[in-house]
Amino acid sequence: MTSSMVVDRPVATKAARLHALDGLRLVCALGVAGYHYSVSWRLDGVHAPAFHLPSASHVLIYGFLGVEMFFLISGFVIGMSAFDRTPRQFAAARIARLYPAFWACVVITAGVVTVLPVSTGVPVSGVPSVREIAVNLTMLAEPAGVRLVDTVYWTLWAELRFYLLFGLLVLWGLTYKRVAAFATVWLVAASAGPLLPDWTDQIVMPAFAPYFAIGVALCLMRRYGPTLWLWALVIGGWLLALPRMAARVADLRPGFEVPAAPALIILTLAVAVLTAIALGGTDRWNVPALATAGALTYPFYLLHQRIGYSLLRNAHQHTGLPAWLLIAATVALLLGVAWLVHRFVERPLAPRLKSLVAG
Repeated sequence: MTSSMVVDRPVATKAARLHALDGLRLVCALGVAGYHYSVSWRLDGVHAPAFHLPSASHVLIYGFLGVEMFFLISGFVIGMSAFDRTPRQFAAARIARLYPAFWACVVITAGVVTVLPVSTGVPVSGVPSVREIAVNLTMLAEPAGVRLVDTVYWTLWAELRFYLLFGLLVLWGLTYKRVAAFATVWLVAASAGPLLPDWTDQIVMPAFAPYFAIGVALCLMRRYGPTLWLWALVIGGWLLALPRMAARVADLRPGFEVPAAPALIILTLAVAVLTAIALGGTDRWNVPALATAGALTYPFYLLHQRIGYSLLRNAHQHTGLPAWLLIAATVALLLGVAWLVHRFVERPLAPRLKSLVAG
């Protein structure tokens, strides 16, 4: 399709499974874990650079970008999965994708931190109550004002709001023009920022809207082919994201200087890589192992932070092993647990839950 053509008829069907995207997901999750384990983890409960990989932490700190990349990928994937589905089918697919693994990971995390509590030196501490666990299982703990069992769950509330917005679009009916207009209006609203009432922040999500919008635009590129409108959305979203990324870096304050330039370069590369995937640059990749990597990403992300802190702190206190070895062992262990969650919870329960909701 040329840039001057605007139709609601998709181009020829491309590869259904994007293995490159699966691999990118796991890289993002490992990046977030690297950030948490090298920068946020305190072996003795105080800010001591020697305890969080003083050399590697200057590089691994940029793993925080994994969250933004997740939002970028989410905009792409949700858009791709929503076409040709009814609103109920869309809701069933999202619920089945999110909840089974989440339920398991909440229970596992609560169990581990109850047995191996960490009281100081990490972002999340204390044993969660039964009420807190119950509310967390709904995935609505943040808007309900209830303490999160693990702070990484904050990203799920952002995802749910995006799903709700896109779900309304599905209810209206997905077409090229409607989805492109949705992304355009969202970017404009996000750029308005301070001009909008405070209550709109929960809907517009100005800090993260550019990533979702870029992903949606790339989804349309893959389905309908590139157009000037879609290129404008991708470039506009990228330009809007750059100052937000710089502000995110400035807010980190890990105890050492963190230049913004590497984060901006990584963001640019991520957009370029996802664009290449959307345009079919990796369609011939056929690596089943990457599909497994993609399946591990969600449960690993949900499990890694608070359980990781508990395992790392307690293992250090009892063994005195070096931080790099404990971190490597913790990542390997949690990838194994993530596989168990996928194999024995997600795979059997998700199809049943999807059928139940879809009716």
